[in-house]
Amino acid sequence: MFFVDTIEVSGLGNRSYLAGGARTAVAVDPPRDIDQVLAAATRRGVRITHVVETHVHNDYVTGGLDLARITGAAYLVPAGARVSFARTPVHDGDRTEIDTALTLRALATPGHTPHHTSYVLEEDGTAVAVFTGGSLLIGTVGRPDLVEPRLTEHLARAQHASAHRLAAELPEETAVLPTHGFGSFCSATQAEGDATTIGKERTSNDALTRDVDTFVADLLAALDDIPAYYAHMGPANAAGPAPVDLTPPAVADADEIAARLAAGEWVVDLRHRVAFAEGHVAGSLNFEAEGQLATYLAWLIPWGKPVTLLAESPEQVAAAQRELARVGIDRPAAAATGAPADWLRPGETPAAFRRATFADLATAGDVTVLDVRRASERAAGHVAGSLSIPLHTLHQRIGEIPAGEVWVHCAGGTRAAIAASLLDAAGRDVVAVDDSFDAAVRAGLTT
Repeated sequence: MFFVDTIEVSGLGNRSYLAGGARTAVAVDPPRDIDQVLAAATRRGVRITHVVETHVHNDYVTGGLDLARITGAAYLVPAGARVSFARTPVHDGDRTEIDTALTLRALATPGHTPHHTSYVLEEDGTAVAVFTGGSLLIGTVGRPDLVEPRLTEHLARAQHASAHRLAAELPEETAVLPTHGFGSFCSATQAEGDATTIGKERTSNDALTRDVDTFVADLLAALDDIPAYYAHMGPANAAGPAPVDLTPPAVADADEIAARLAAGEWVVDLRHRVAFAEGHVAGSLNFEAEGQLATYLAWLIPWGKPVTLLAESPEQVAAAQRELARVGIDRPAAAATGAPADWLRPGETPAAFRRATFADLATAGDVTVLDVRRASERAAGHVAGSLSIPLHTLHQRIGEIPAGEVWVHCAGGTRAAIAASLLDAAGRDVVAVDDSFDAAVRAGLTT
């Protein structure tokens, strides 16, 4: 008998896997914080003998090298991947014994990257699952534009061919276990559903139901902006990431917080957006601990700028530190817990801004309405007369926003809260629209 355990990395929208038999196991595309993988192996009572990568990742720092070092496992990386560390190069068709009657077969599936490799888990010679990384996802494929612009169309065509190879060579009941597609921007579109098989994908995945020219045209038209921090992930993974350090950061008092703000560093408040709007340290920025903290903070921050975390509890700091380490923001400069009263010097008062709904906006009068959604979202409908500046470009474009009161919105409130904190820190008079965009439609605000 075999097992496959899924390790969710929900903040980044990815999955990692531990698969094996009675005694030994393989880890697939492990996250940087490898303690999760080690804990899964302990629960199963198995030894990790192999660690495999489907590709050199662009959206997170891998834990594969460190996991292999700690466990003594063989580290399997596609032979075509250009890396600077010792590893076992994997070629198309290579077979690796994982446990009794359990084998891993490498299957070249270029498209997400030129060297991308999927791994077929076979029990007694029968394919029971395939780890598809950024190749065939649930209802979609991994995006082909993360390597080199001149390769994008070629890789898109390769994605189509790789999907067809998987569908042709594997039985319908084979479980498809991708790394991307659960919120990751490495996915061309987001997965619909939680599980799938080769048979289901044959009837529902665009890569398998459309001819190559139509598929490629639609895929390329749907590609959205690439998170800025992706430029740092590939090189870090190719060089061989250092082991993660999750020891608590130094504690900052009110004077140090003020000094770091004065030095132009980022002070990030992890509390819920409602609490932040009601009162916060002037100049601090609001990235909620719940949600895609690592994605949006890493996307916006000038790379390498020191970060100080403000949180309600040490546990909130630890969880955020773990998420940030996954994308290469390794060590917060400092941290503080409690509430604004604990983070302000004597005589200082908390800053605040208003929150509102789209119904409130309908009666707001002459204000600037700022839409911080991505262009693809705006194309489906927007508030008439609104100004479009996607969130990930806002910190560089605040000067484009007219003087006066600014009402900022997104699709649900989270990104609007980040944007409102950026504007508030810049001294602008801001109102955060904390509401679903459906309400804007109901209020008759859209065009």
